[in-house]
Amino acid sequence: DVSSPKHGKVDPFNTPHVGGNMWAGGTGGRDTAGLGGKGGPYRLDAGHRVYQVSQAEKDAVPEEVKRAAREMGEKAFKQRLKEIQMSEYDASIYERFSGAVRRQVQSLRIILDNLQ
Repeated sequence: DVSSPKHGKVDPFNTPHVGGNMWAGGTGGRDTAGLGGKGGPYRLDAGHRVYQVSQAEKDAVPEEVKRAAREMGEKAFKQRLKEIQMSEYDASIYERFSGAVRRQVQSLRIILDNLQ
């Protein structure tokens, strides 16, 4: 069961973590920042294979946990914008232009990775 969202501990060795609710950047877990899990405050990619929990499990997260996760995610987003000296308006403009070329940039990254 989910309890309350949190960032989670950072693994100094970046070991892949699947399930559970302790490590930031894990996959398929609960309550912590990561990918493929449920009840976490925001997505956090540590570069590992993603294990996804079912949509039914995600839908079963209590509304108060979802609300707390959204609030924590918004707070982290605003803090990050402050750190990089970017306004919310700047972020929306960046997202609009970035989204328009996202697919092409991803294709180019794949091509460059293969060339290396």
